[in-house]
Amino acid sequence: MIGVVLAILPFVLGMAGQSWIRTLNFALLYVMLALGLNIVVGFAGLLDLGYIAFYAVGAYVWAMLASPHFGLHLPFWMVLPAGIALAAVFGVLLGFPVLRLRGDYLAIVTLGFGEIIRIFMNNLDAPVNITNGPQGINRVDTFKIGDFIFGKAETLFGIRITGPEKYYYLLLLITLLIVFICVRLQHSRIGRAWEAIREDEIAAKAMGINTRNVKLLAFAMGATFGGVAGGLFASMQGFVSPESFSLTESISVLCMVVLGGMGHIPGVIVGALLLSVFPELLRSVVVP
Repeated sequence: MIGVVLAILPFVLGMAGQSWIRTLNFALLYVMLALGLNIVVGFAGLLDLGYIAFYAVGAYVWAMLASPHFGLHLPFWMVLPAGIALAAVFGVLLGFPVLRLRGDYLAIVTLGFGEIIRIFMNNLDAPVNITNGPQGINRVDTFKIGDFIFGKAETLFGIRITGPEKYYYLLLLITLLIVFICVRLQHSRIGRAWEAIREDEIAAKAMGINTRNVKLLAFAMGATFGGVAGGLFASMQGFVSPESFSLTESISVLCMVVLGGMGHIPGVIVGALLLSVFPELLRSVVVP
């Protein structure tokens, strides 16, 4: 039943306008981000206020490797893994300095990391123009598999499918894959090690858990999901700029995790959907 609803949902929403399908697509991106942050905050108990930096890394990797900015138009199977790998590297780079930090101190350092990444993206336009600074990178290539272009409407089997509808199914598929990975991780030895660190790090270390490696793995795994979401965001939006990766976005994703219940995967999904879709519903009702 749920599968049928998810399959026909974009066509139902399309009757009210394509903007609602776009809203749903962004909601799925937030679900990916919330699930990634849930690994760090919910499973491992590490408060991260700079998570949006990994979202930015994934988006800018796609924008730089698949746009006229550098004259590169690489296929998705090269660009997306590159964004995921670089986001994971940044996750480890963030993890090393904060291994001994907890609570408010950890939150402040991760907050600073997120702001540093945003400021770098905003200023790396001189002396060598890498990110095009505050103007951002436009004309970013859409997701494409062979001749099947996700950003372009076309007719399949007599049914007209728009770009947002194509992206919906792509995002839904990747979201379900991420959910599956998160469930498997939660019930694995690594997941239990994360939960042990969350409950009592000293006791976990006494039981033989390598807390350093397990924490770094949490940061890296969470960052990879942020990199995936960032790359898909850039391909769907066709434009990236530093304003899309502010501290407010990090706090919003953290609120989604807290609202749904930290460490509870279905709750995190519901929290992400509520905080991303409900404001748009209110806006449509209140604003004539």
